[in-house]
Amino acid sequence: MSDTQLASSPLVTGEIRAGVPKVDPILVADGVTRQFGGLTAVDVEHVEIPRGAITALIGPNGAGKTTFFNLLTGFDKPNTGTWTFEGSNLAGVPAFRVARKGMVRTFQLTKSLGRLTVLENMLLGAKEQPGESMLRALVPALWRSRESQIRERAEELLVRFKLDAKRDDYAASLSGGQRKLLEMARALMSEPTLVMLDEPMAGVNPALTQSLLGHILDLKEQGMTVLFVEHDMHMVRHISDWVIVMAEGRIVAEGPPDRVMSDQAVIDAYLGAHHDTDLGSLTEADRAALRAEAEAELEPGTEEKR
Repeated sequence: MSDTQLASSPLVTGEIRAGVPKVDPILVADGVTRQFGGLTAVDVEHVEIPRGAITALIGPNGAGKTTFFNLLTGFDKPNTGTWTFEGSNLAGVPAFRVARKGMVRTFQLTKSLGRLTVLENMLLGAKEQPGESMLRALVPALWRSRESQIRERAEELLVRFKLDAKRDDYAASLSGGQRKLLEMARALMSEPTLVMLDEPMAGVNPALTQSLLGHILDLKEQGMTVLFVEHDMHMVRHISDWVIVMAEGRIVAEGPPDRVMSDQAVIDAYLGAHHDTDLGSLTEADRAALRAEAEAELEPGTEEKR
């Protein structure tokens, strides 16, 4: 696929290419860079995330995907750049305020509070808790109604995510997959507009994979926008409406899943993941073998080598 093929997606307003404008973007980033010493980890010129869709952010290890997530959600500060969410500037806004605005995220390594119960973890995720105010806490009538609403929502989400039987267990006792479910459920306590998932399938056993997939699809059905980082290309093909590809910190391609997976820039990005190989010294046969390996990583039912 060339960088200037005509768009065939209702999500975009022009030709499908890296940085293509979206019909209704919920998140827009411009000139976002992040350097660590002499290394440029993120160098995103322009990207827009379509509202109401499931967008996958893919790329080889070290492409800058998680760093970009950290910048957008206030967990790290860029060297340059601006970005807006729902038209509101978020550059320099701390993480807790970003979440209050409706943009929440999960982490590749889950952040559940192990010494709290599953239910207590859920309650912490709610917004607009009047009991957190010193003065209001002294007057139960000012916070009891909202506390009941928060607890009711937490119980409903635990049932939806099949964690209700674990409600009184310490979060530290959960399996890796159950912690992923808890983190996603807790994120929904704040009633977000955009949910950002960093490798939601990492460390999850096959028994819970389908459950997580279903929950991600449910987010879209409930009117939320989803942006997720993932290495499982079969999952990307299965649930994504749009795919954005990063390599060496830059956006190198984007488009509908099937078209992106056949994009030469994407294949080259994954081929470039073999950074320990001297590509200049390879024979044509060696190059063909590496290219076949890169293409195989993008085939349905296979997973990118880590």
